[in-house]
Amino acid sequence: MSSKKENGSNGSKRKLVELDEETLNSGAEGFTASQVFVKNPACVAYTYDDLIMMPGHIHFGVGDVDISSNFTRNIRLNAPFVSSPMDTVTEHQMAITMALQGGIGIIHSNLSIEEQAAEVRIVKKFKNGFILDPVCLGPESTAADVLKIKRQKGFSSFPITDNGKIGGRLMGIISNRDTAFIEDRKAKVKEFMTPREKLVVAKDGVSLQEANEILKTSKKGKLPVVNENDEIVALIARTDLQKNRDNPLASKDKVNKQLLVGAAIGTRPTDRDRAAALVEAGVNVIIIDSSQGDSVYQIEMVQYLKEKYPDVDIIAGNVVTPSQANRLIQAGADGLRVGMGIGSICTTQEVCAVGRAQASAVYHVAKFAKKFGVPIIADGGVKSTGHITKALCLGAGSVMMGSMVAGTDESPGEYFYQDGVRLKRYRGMGSVEAMDAGGDKRYVWDDMTTKVKVAQGVSGAVQDKGTLRRYIPYLMQGVGHGLQDAGIKSVAEAHEKLYSDKLRFEIRSPAAQKEGSVHGLHSYQKRLY
Repeated sequence: MSSKKENGSNGSKRKLVELDEETLNSGAEGFTASQVFVKNPACVAYTYDDLIMMPGHIHFGVGDVDISSNFTRNIRLNAPFVSSPMDTVTEHQMAITMALQGGIGIIHSNLSIEEQAAEVRIVKKFKNGFILDPVCLGPESTAADVLKIKRQKGFSSFPITDNGKIGGRLMGIISNRDTAFIEDRKAKVKEFMTPREKLVVAKDGVSLQEANEILKTSKKGKLPVVNENDEIVALIARTDLQKNRDNPLASKDKVNKQLLVGAAIGTRPTDRDRAAALVEAGVNVIIIDSSQGDSVYQIEMVQYLKEKYPDVDIIAGNVVTPSQANRLIQAGADGLRVGMGIGSICTTQEVCAVGRAQASAVYHVAKFAKKFGVPIIADGGVKSTGHITKALCLGAGSVMMGSMVAGTDESPGEYFYQDGVRLKRYRGMGSVEAMDAGGDKRYVWDDMTTKVKVAQGVSGAVQDKGTLRRYIPYLMQGVGHGLQDAGIKSVAEAHEKLYSDKLRFEIRSPAAQKEGSVHGLHSYQKRLY
């Protein structure tokens, strides 16, 4: 009995004691960020894979973790995810879905000024359940055309207009039942479509609630919305009403409740005209898109935009050092994009020998920018939810993703098959193909007519990831689990613990990195969800 009392095994609760300074400073609990990134004498820069976070005490559920964070000085996101302004990543469909899921999309600038402004306008006019750009066919289209689009797009209902485009006069609609028994692939749509006189339609200006009631009463799956000239302006689908009925995390403007959207511009004189068109279209944030943001051209552009459009947030970059950040902050930037040469399709470090490992870049720039209340966006180098968690815990307010969201249903382009795998095209904005399409605006050339432009990216393909409506919740849950394991209840708390030296890290050896990933199996299948 006496031995049980002496060693405390009689069921009584032992008093929790604080760890002494010697234990804390010995490395037994890991190391502070300043020890890793500042006091380390090895002069080594670190990537996300080099780091691992020490676990913390869990006293809350994963559902209690708050991953909302500041994207710019004035914009806060419920999901700190940003889709990159790349021509194989973000156009209006990506931007709409990102905003509905709590993030934000940045429309790329490899478009004419009018086209880019139109993309922004589509996002701003979006209403949950309203399809503003339905695929339309003309009456002379054939059954073969219908089947081809069904294979490409994955849906089977199309409005039929006199010119085969949105905005044309509605002549009928094609649904799955109309094509189910068509054997002649050359048969024209006008021969088997449901004609206009048999359609139930709604007038332009109909509310989502009113449209839902019409669908319920008519027992239809699709509801065309027409203007006073009987021209189609939108399409409402029962399935989309059900999917979009409730988006509590959606990123919306506080005044008019429209979805938030950003757009990219360059630093050329014509980009001032581009900015004016984007602001007129309702853009909420403008990103000055450059691989190296510390230039007189970008500083002048930031100053011009902040003076001309004080209500639009401006994000500058890319930068990787505090000195770069300082000049852009003083020019008036509301946010900074951090990362150089670390994207999956970027070759800047290889070609130009300039850049920085991303974990080091994020930590140092975020720590400096915090003094001025300027959030940073960790741009590039993200391959998993663990990388996103590390970026946020190193001081980032949000994470910009290219390859992570490329290959989703919402990214531009068509799927194709290679070796039995469903893929989508993905290319760096510094690739030859993207530069030929206008991507060279991101780079500082002395003479834009020069025939020799050095590629700083490649073109490739990424695997099908499905829809963002499943993928973004997976990312959110993964980040929530990561913060929970670290004993952190919110991104704000992560930053507080980072700068108060309560958040601890260790550097992983190559063997440790190998140990921390899948190993020792003959074969395996990796599924995200």
